[in-house]
This record gives sequence, C-alpha cells and structure tokens, in this order.
Amino acid sequence: MKKLFTSESVTEGHPDKICDQISDAILDKIIEQDPTARVACETTCTTGIVSVMGEISTSCYVDVPKTVREVVLDIGYDRAKYGFDGTTCAVVTSIDEQSPDIAMGVDEGYENREDGAHDDLNSTGAGDQGMMFGYACDETPELMPLAISLAHKLCKRLTEVRKTAVLPYLRPDGKSQVTVEYDDDKPVRIDTVVISSQHAPEAEIEMLRNDIIKHVIKPTIPEDMIDENTKYYINPTGRFVVGGPQGDSGLTGRKLIVDTYGGYARHGGGAFSGKDPTKVDRSAAYAARWVAKNVVAAGIAKKCEIQLAYAIGVAHPVSISVDTFSTGVVDDEKIAEAIKKVFDLRPYAIIRDLDLRKPIYRRLAAYGHMGREELGVKWEETNRTEELRKALGI
Repeated sequence: MKKLFTSESVTEGHPDKICDQISDAILDKIIEQDPTARVACETTCTTGIVSVMGEISTSCYVDVPKTVREVVLDIGYDRAKYGFDGTTCAVVTSIDEQSPDIAMGVDEGYENREDGAHDDLNSTGAGDQGMMFGYACDETPELMPLAISLAHKLCKRLTEVRKTAVLPYLRPDGKSQVTVEYDDDKPVRIDTVVISSQHAPEAEIEMLRNDIIKHVIKPTIPEDMIDENTKYYINPTGRFVVGGPQGDSGLTGRKLIVDTYGGYARHGGGAFSGKDPTKVDRSAAYAARWVAKNVVAAGIAKKCEIQLAYAIGVAHPVSISVDTFSTGVVDDEKIAEAIKKVFDLRPYAIIRDLDLRKPIYRRLAAYGHMGREELGVKWEETNRTEELRKALGI
C-alpha cells in the first residue's frame, strides 16, 4: 500500500526559532555558572523589538540584552535593510523568580517528603505534570523518520550557502518541506520538496530557483530517491523579501513538531527551549527518545514510540507506555517491563544519565532536538541495547 507523509523544518532565522535560540542562549549562560538554577525563559520578537520574560531563580548574573544581541547578530540579522538588526533592536525584559510552591515540589520529590526518606534519586520531583513522547524508527542511520531528517538537512544547507556566500543574496528566514512516498511502510521516493527562502529585493526568482535546486536540494536529497515525477516548489509566491521578525512575530516554543519528529509521532504538547532540565517537558522528552532509540537499535522493533507521564513534584513517572506498531519481536507489555528494569526515568536520574546540567541547549534550538548525533548529546547514544536484550532474554 502506498501513502505520502510530509514534514517541515525552518531555518535559524525564522522568527519562532530566533526566540527559541535566545531563550536557550540565556539558559546556557545561566547553567554554565549555576548548574542547579531554575529557568523558565520565554522570548517574543516582532519588528524592531525582542521581549524576554519568565521565572528564573539563580545565584549568577547574566547580561540578557547582550545575550539577545549576540544571538540575533550570529543568526545574520546584522543590518537594518534585512528588516531586523541585532545592534539597534530594542530589548525588553520582565523576569521574576520561580514560584516557591513549584520549587517546594521540585527540590524534594513526593516520595522523600511523604516517607521522610533521603534517597538522592527521589530528591528531584518533576517540575510539572504532563506526558512526553519519544520515537525512533529504522528509516535513517540516526533512527529518525526520513521526512523530518531531510527537511532539517535542507534548512541547514540553506543556512550554510547563505553564511558562506555561495548564495550571498539569501537572507536568514526560510522554510523547507519534504513529502516522502511509502510503499508497504518503507520510504521509496521523494514526491515533493518545498523551499521558501528570504532574499534580497534584487534577486531574480528564476535565478534563485535554479540556484537552490543546484546548491541546496541536489547536494542534500539522495539521488536515488528523486525521479522525473518529483515536484519542486521554490519560493512559490514568487517573492520573499520581507521576512524574519519584520514579516511575522516570533514566540518561544511554537515549533514543537519541527523540534521533534515532524508529526510522524505523537507529541505531549510541552515545549523545550528556555527550560532547565527539572522541567520534564524537556528532560523526559529527551529520555523518551533515548529509550525508543535503544529499543530500535537493539533490534527489538523497527519502530517504537514511548510515552512517559509525570505528576508535579513526584519523582517516579506515573506511567510508561510502549507502542511498536506491530513491529516488535516480543509483546509491547514485555518491552515496557524491560524498560523499567534498564532505565531509571526519575528526573534526578535522567539529568545525571543524560548530563543535562551543561550549557548544551542553544545549539539544539534550531534544526531539531532529536537525531542530532553530530552534537554528541547523550540521548542519541545507543548504550543500553545489550541490557534491554538481556532483560528480554533475547
């Protein structure tokens, strides 16, 4: 049976991604000095202004306006004619401390508070309630769905040819979209590629379209996945000069599907950027990816989706759910039991095992948080495969 599936990505100059990167850059600067800080940092941007707000409890000082400008300039908004300039834009801040009611439950997990115990692993309660999903499949070497993997690569390439002046008339804002055709649940060809890139007003549309096919699409999409019926839509409106925060307002956490699996797996709804790792929206989503990836890498299933759920202030997850979509070599229930034996999914253990109290976050804030093996993040390691197989008697 044939079907089509589509995923999108955006470049680091997209307004929402500007905000994600600012929030995570501030988090990085805080966590570098104060690894146990509590950070919930939100950013908005629009024409000529960036606003940073949130709840932050820390012993260190960070120059927020300076950090904002560094990020905006690094992305490439460094002159007024681009519609946004990190040197001259206004920066407004509104930051309070974390609520003491939340801090009470995070500082000491429910298990320790109720039992009067002093177990380090229960010393951090979940920073909020909610559910988080992790996913892996065998479609790509990094065990990610093919559509989102290619969409990210196109956006990274779009940024690369801009910053290296291969295509100097491109500007920072841009999007990609890839439609993959499946036959019997296997990706067999690329049906459609969509790219929209902000550009200088003098750039001619036909030149831009030919250049993007030559310098962005052809080096990125595998040649054997393209055929004479593959469709290309490049700047389909014909003009994309006004972009970035001048063209559209931006907000932290508004690209959840881009950040994860491109819609190929479910999402719990919680954003990542600007949140310290006691927030399970972030840390448990990374852990769920780690678990799912190890299940697939171990040969236990061809695809695996993990759901974790937490109660605020409670260390242990309230549920762990597994779905291998009938690709598992054993029942999903048995895989779930093996996961409980092999992985400690309490926040303290997740933070420890995935080394999350380090300034690693801004580099994740564009081009996806999952599948980023090139960054050396620990949730992409397949270091529990043998333990899982042993727990299942395989």
